[in-house]
Amino acid sequence: MAPPEGDGRAPWRVLVTDQVDPEGVALLREEPALQVDERPTLPPDELLRRIGDYDAIVGRSATRISAELLRNAPRLRVVGRAGVGVDNIALDAATALGIAVINAPAGNTVAVAELVFGALIGLLRQLPAAAASMAAGRWDRSQFMGRELKGKTLGIVGLGRIGSEVAARAHAFGMPVVAYDPYIAEERFTAFRVRRAPSLDALLAESNIVTLHVPLTDETRGLIGRRELGRLPAKSVVVNMARGGVVDEAALAAALVARELRGAVLDVFEHEPLAADHPLRGAPNLLLTPHLGANTVEAQRNVARDVCLAVRDALLRQDLSRSINVAASDGGWAELHAAMVVARRAAAVARAVLADQGMRAVRALTLRVGPELAHGGAPLLAAAATGVLEGILETDRLNLINARALADARGIDLAVGTSAELGHPRALEVTLGGGMQQLAVTGIAAEGSPRLTRIGAFHVDVNPRQTLLVLTNHDVPGVIGRVGTLLGERRVNIAEYHQARLAQGGDALAAISVDGSVDEDTRRALLDLPDVRSASVVHFRDF
Repeated sequence: MAPPEGDGRAPWRVLVTDQVDPEGVALLREEPALQVDERPTLPPDELLRRIGDYDAIVGRSATRISAELLRNAPRLRVVGRAGVGVDNIALDAATALGIAVINAPAGNTVAVAELVFGALIGLLRQLPAAAASMAAGRWDRSQFMGRELKGKTLGIVGLGRIGSEVAARAHAFGMPVVAYDPYIAEERFTAFRVRRAPSLDALLAESNIVTLHVPLTDETRGLIGRRELGRLPAKSVVVNMARGGVVDEAALAAALVARELRGAVLDVFEHEPLAADHPLRGAPNLLLTPHLGANTVEAQRNVARDVCLAVRDALLRQDLSRSINVAASDGGWAELHAAMVVARRAAAVARAVLADQGMRAVRALTLRVGPELAHGGAPLLAAAATGVLEGILETDRLNLINARALADARGIDLAVGTSAELGHPRALEVTLGGGMQQLAVTGIAAEGSPRLTRIGAFHVDVNPRQTLLVLTNHDVPGVIGRVGTLLGERRVNIAEYHQARLAQGGDALAAISVDGSVDEDTRRALLDLPDVRSASVVHFRDF
């Protein structure tokens, strides 16, 4: 992710729209390398005309980042969403184009959790109707008999960030809490004093109040429909502050009209804004709010700060750890950086050497990592895929975000595993293959000085810097001197020269790290030297 060529403007241009909180924007403005333009929410056609001038866009939910918009943004590297959901962003298109999509999943956690209980109390104590009655000049105290939260079993679907905060607050109200989430470890249930339901049906069967805190995916769309509503105990309450579409709105409206539920609370809808004539608006015992989950001063400030910091770091430091469409890991991005460099450069070396041996089509990439790198398998595999493809594809969009998808599209099988047999806990091995040919390159992700330690059968020790020459030759006297003389005559400065052999007088390999670039004429001249059998030139690119 290199900066655009200088043209008199700041290196990176950022468009901020949708009234992102000023505290977040200030974090971008204080960076001299960023030029920030704030605009109100733009009509789609005007945004389409402007987007080509920007490297990043930061907004909220009002601006739709469509596939067409992304395709017309050749400079765009980052899309920042000051909020949790990315429903308004064409995520698949962004991934294919190598554009990082960054959201702010934690900033509105408290706001949503508090709203759950505010809305529940409002529904169960009939506060909206009572307030309207008072505003109309009446005193209808006897009509507003309410119910308490204490003793009611709260069923939480999704025990992630928000679900966990809801559970913590439910205990303060004296509510037994049960949750269903097949993707959360048992330790989290224990930490939040939540009983684990073995299935969604089991949770529904015992919940007086069920609240949803899951993303909208193919798995969760229509998660609560007619069948699920029918499994709830009589006079239960349904709360959806997650995403519209998780609850079947027609089924919910029918259950409310039939008085099968005590009530429901909805803050999100399948289509927003909710149509004026939508059946939900006329359903009884239903509290509707216009997507207020994150609408607190504190939440808007938090999500703006979070996303702007992440966009800044992505542009200036190539830190994609907050991107939701990059390969994830359990460790810190900075901790993995040296290993990603080694993976990418080892793959580039293997690809270049195999290409010079006549293998043009890589069919498989296998990555093995040492125990200390086991947590970073996915991003390291993406880095290795980048190293393979950068010598094949002519695109400046190739990066860690789309490398695996592009490799898959070219029929390259990808695999990653952990091995304790690589000789070092931070070692990794990249093996490329195609047909009967394959080549393994090994390296060690030492902080500050990553090393390549093996190329095929040959043990080497070289820092893969700007350019690496890989020569094979007969192990005879004079070869090293002739190679060094030729490179010196052509003003190629040698940083490191490592010669390896399998046996005296047999095959040998030289790994030569040099400054600058090596042109094709120099490579051919190396091949013309006596006893030099092959010469591969690998020019490394930065992340």
